[in-house]
Amino acid sequence: MALWLRRLRQPGPDYIVRAVHGKRTIPNEPIMSVAHSEPHPRRRFVRAWLLIVAALVFATAALGGATRLTGSGLSIVEWRPVMGALPPLSDEAWHAEFAKYKTIPQYQEVNRGMSLEAFKVIYWWEWGHRLLGRVIGVAFLLPFLWFLWKGWIEPGLRLRLWTIFGLGALQGAVGWWMVTSGLAERLSVSPYRLAFHLTLACTIFAMLLWTAQRLKPRDGIDLPPRIRTRAMLLLILVLAQIYLGALVAGSRAGLIYNTWPLIDGALVPDVSRLFFERPWWRNFFENTLLVQFNHRMLAYAIFALAILHTANVARASRGGAALTGALVLASLITLQAGIGILTLLHVVPLGLALLHQAMAVVTLAVAVIHAERVSQRRAATADIMRPLLSS
Repeated sequence: MALWLRRLRQPGPDYIVRAVHGKRTIPNEPIMSVAHSEPHPRRRFVRAWLLIVAALVFATAALGGATRLTGSGLSIVEWRPVMGALPPLSDEAWHAEFAKYKTIPQYQEVNRGMSLEAFKVIYWWEWGHRLLGRVIGVAFLLPFLWFLWKGWIEPGLRLRLWTIFGLGALQGAVGWWMVTSGLAERLSVSPYRLAFHLTLACTIFAMLLWTAQRLKPRDGIDLPPRIRTRAMLLLILVLAQIYLGALVAGSRAGLIYNTWPLIDGALVPDVSRLFFERPWWRNFFENTLLVQFNHRMLAYAIFALAILHTANVARASRGGAALTGALVLASLITLQAGIGILTLLHVVPLGLALLHQAMAVVTLAVAVIHAERVSQRRAATADIMRPLLSS
């Protein structure tokens, strides 16, 4: 007698797969997520919303890089989450903002004598960066509340989205905390705080993208556990590399040791040059030689792991989405390393530096998509279908 399958939608992301033999339903059917089933239109709307917010976060990170590289990050010396959305609208207001900027060390020791027109240029960079941050908050919260009100957010997804919103609110506070580090005793913001600010932004970006990908319907992939582990390790290492890159940027370590493959005249600098700060751990954050050396070494490790991972996926899958993702990720890592070397050799020109930071986030995006894709197993589907098809 013919055998067929009927899928019944249940509340939440799971579905019950029932095998019907004539008019009898096989009892004790397991509950599984049918990855390849067509999603409800509501899920497509939620996924599109998450991708739009992720794109806004990417744009904010890119604009933040431009703000830092143009020396604009300290041009607004107050934090007004609501009223700060409006820029100066009169000459009097512009002069008032300029007068506030003149009180901080950056103006007094670096930009003394700056004209009002030059100040407006750096002000607009910082104002645009902050405005985009506010736009992200609105673009996330208002649709989120509407989706909750309509019942479109599945129970298992609510906590994750509230966590992302909480991290976004924290990011705004961290941004101001970073700015305050450059308003009194420093000429620029603290590298510690800058690195934390950028890494938190990239973490939020990765969480948004991962969550959106989870809502995409597709079949699972049969892969050895080691491949899933290495894909996740690559994702974590790319995020760690972004943190180290932010330390390089914040400490201006990219403006020195502008040779490659040698650094300070050697492949591995003398230990006495790498560890001379006290206490010893400060060298990892404040010794410009060790900061740049660590950034290089992790880049080499990520490149080697990406090549090894791609070879393993090729042997295990013989094609398909997993191999495509591994190849694209390895290619982007190679390209990003090349851009980084050019940026260093040319002493960090604005265009290359902006491209290097933007490509870092693009590489992170591909690492997220690849790790999430290979994490979807097909084994559960096969185990359920096998006894049904053999009956």
